[in-house]
Amino acid sequence: MMATATEIKNNLGKYLKISENEDVIITKNGKEIACLSKYDPDAKNKYLICEASSAYSSGPFFKGTYDEYIRLVEDSRNRYEYINGTIYLLASPTHTHQLISSRINGAFFNWFSDKKCKPFYAPYDINISIDKEKNTVQPDILVICDSENVDEKGKYHGIPSLVIEILSPSTKNKDMIAKLELYMKGGIGEFWIVVPEACEVLVYTFKDKNIDRVRTYKGKDTVQSCFFKGLDIKLENVFD
Repeated sequence: MMATATEIKNNLGKYLKISENEDVIITKNGKEIACLSKYDPDAKNKYLICEASSAYSSGPFFKGTYDEYIRLVEDSRNRYEYINGTIYLLASPTHTHQLISSRINGAFFNWFSDKKCKPFYAPYDINISIDKEKNTVQPDILVICDSENVDEKGKYHGIPSLVIEILSPSTKNKDMIAKLELYMKGGIGEFWIVVPEACEVLVYTFKDKNIDRVRTYKGKDTVQSCFFKGLDIKLENVFD
């Protein structure tokens, strides 16, 4: 609908309510000068995300500062990660991804039920600083043993003992390169990379912030944790 600037000034509440359902075109001296629309917190980011996604094959992402990332997260309903100065938009997980995640998390939940350390699953923010540069990621599954680092607002500020990423075509490069380096340098003890397409799991263990050992499990193997002795999962119970 259309309304004059004077009408908007005198009845702002009325037109704000109307704008929730339709745009209100504001006129002055018979000319259209502005538009009153329902606020969309994601609208200001769509151009940047679309522009970036056309230039890179690994998914929508763009360069930005950590403060810009924080503002983006606060203003958006989407989920994002921040790694080495790059903001990544997280896509919704697939059915297969969620099925694998629920199976692993179920096994972890049972194994850790009587232990101090506890498993969690995404979305769960992990903050890792490398050379004073801040990074925030959301592993698919993680195990934390330092619950004392959860603040009064429920935010975690520690370093997980084990993290798991379940690969998808759009996140493969990020998970196997950027996140591998981040977890290694961040002081995490063990990193599992689950590869649904190959029905295999890669287990990285770190020592002195370097790769100590890499193990590959496939077929009917049983994945064994090095960090948590006795924690193991049969792959036939993970993959269809």
